[in-house]
Amino acid sequence: MRRDELADFLRRRRAAIRPAEAGLTDGPRRRTAGLRREEVAMLAGMSVDYVVRLEQGRSSQPSTQLLAALARALRLSDDERAHLFRLAGHQPPPVTGPAVLARAGLIRMLDLLGDTCAMVISDLGEVLAQNRASILLSGRASTSRRWSSTSRNNSAGSAPVCRKAR
Repeated sequence: MRRDELADFLRRRRAAIRPAEAGLTDGPRRRTAGLRREEVAMLAGMSVDYVVRLEQGRSSQPSTQLLAALARALRLSDDERAHLFRLAGHQPPPVTGPAVLARAGLIRMLDLLGDTCAMVISDLGEVLAQNRASILLSGRASTSRRWSSTSRNNSAGSAPVCRKAR
């Protein structure tokens, strides 16, 4: 494990992400342009103390589950994620596409919906899986699409409209 390089990498990636990119609000009194350690810890589901120790190069070797959570929280690309795993002394898990990330139960549920258009979307807006009706209606979604649901008007009972988020 290369502690100093791992610490530097985590600090740089944290500083490169604006809070709005992570779905957080910018506070009026913000000293840093990037995420705070507390925000990274919250997004990754770990303690602030452990994030501090990782960034200071004082931690033990992090688990692969913890590294995956950090990669999601820091919005790392596949290459950056692999680099993170190598810095921590682990082999990066194989990247075989986002559909592998959807649980088998969700895939089964998509199949059971039949003619109903449905897709599984990650917290990052990546399409993890689609059923046949969804593919026929909107085409095979790439992982870079992000969708939002808005209503046509404010009246109750109006149907939501799917559109690409900008």
